[in-house]
Amino acid sequence: MKILILNALTVNEGQIKAQDVFIEHGKIQRMGADLQHLPADRRIDATGLHLLPGVIDDQVHFREPGLTHKADLFTESRAAVAGGVTSYMEMPNTVPNALTQVLLADKYARASQVSLANYSFFMGVGNDNLEEVLRTNPQNVCGLKIFMGSSTGNMLVDNPSTLEAVFQNAGMLIATHCEDEATVKANTQLYKDKFGDDISPEKHPEIRSAEACLKSSSLAIALAKKHNTRLHILHITTAGEVQIFDNTIPLADKRITAEVCVHHLSFNKDDYAQLGNLIKCNPAIKTATDQDALWKGLLDNHLDIIATDHAPHTWDEKQANYWNAPSGLPLVQHPLLLMLQHSRAGKITLERVVEKMCHAPAICFQVAERGFIREGYWADLVLVDLAGKTEVTKDSLHYKCGWSPLEGSTLPARLTHTIVSGHLAYENGTFHEQKMGERLLFAR
Repeated sequence: MKILILNALTVNEGQIKAQDVFIEHGKIQRMGADLQHLPADRRIDATGLHLLPGVIDDQVHFREPGLTHKADLFTESRAAVAGGVTSYMEMPNTVPNALTQVLLADKYARASQVSLANYSFFMGVGNDNLEEVLRTNPQNVCGLKIFMGSSTGNMLVDNPSTLEAVFQNAGMLIATHCEDEATVKANTQLYKDKFGDDISPEKHPEIRSAEACLKSSSLAIALAKKHNTRLHILHITTAGEVQIFDNTIPLADKRITAEVCVHHLSFNKDDYAQLGNLIKCNPAIKTATDQDALWKGLLDNHLDIIATDHAPHTWDEKQANYWNAPSGLPLVQHPLLLMLQHSRAGKITLERVVEKMCHAPAICFQVAERGFIREGYWADLVLVDLAGKTEVTKDSLHYKCGWSPLEGSTLPARLTHTIVSGHLAYENGTFHEQKMGERLLFAR
């Protein structure tokens, strides 16, 4: 389909500019003024709307295979597209864990059939699958994932020789979940002895403590520096961690990068009183002081990327007591709107929202021909009405789990259209599912 977007305000590469965009064969063919003469199958009048590159979310858990009572690739990719996320990178802690090339290939095959968004899947690292890990193709797999702290799925890698071998031989990006297991276990036992079952979720950031995060992140960085490994540390949550990343190097030249998630920017420890287990996640949402440090680190480029760590569980699972309620929350339908809310509040400019959610993931992961509004690039695009509003209601959610910690809130913008690899996938509340998303490729 030939699509012509007219009169848009493009937000791209630090500039906001009025221009038209012409799409053909899935890619942006022309950009500029006065393109209305071009023939098109579909014309979209974007007067008054802002045109953004599609969000690239480098950390989601879509739960397929094996945990599809919580979520699946079909439902969560639709939610992503409704939220302006045109590409995602999904984690290996499914059931079975994606620890072999065959299991990884199965996930790609399934996504090609049912994912409305573009997709990539991390290869999982275990204590004893090094041979499989080293067979991963860096050109068509986003990276390797190491849990250097246990979380949902029990994929902890705690063998020092395994860590050394992977960091030394990986030859591609390694993404890590960093929480020191011994510290978390000791804190868990201490709090169980003190409180038993009568414990509030407000204790979660004390159990999954700042010390545990800093110790593990420091270890990962030490290993990466020792072996010159390309390391990306996921979901940074503490003031102490922010300062261990370098902000003096251009992103394209960094060997060690970091991600911050929308919930760690949007919530802090005070929110447990109202939301409880609904915002229980690993690593934990921490103090207001940590939250402020994350914002500062994001804006001064200690932290490089904004993501969701979308990790749905059922409502019933979240109603269990603190010890039994699983960690994780669903977010992939609203990350862009959340950041636009922060932009409206003066915390971050619109241009920097695009930088951190679209450009930076593309640069960090070396995603081929995505993340920017450029001629010759794939047409992954989102139209946003900044004068609109979005009410987050249960009926408006597309997650299989059917709930969100944002329910009852009104976000000060509205997404009108989402284009995925040149296909108009979402339009004013309606999905067009004639074409699925594409597998991401990487210029490595």
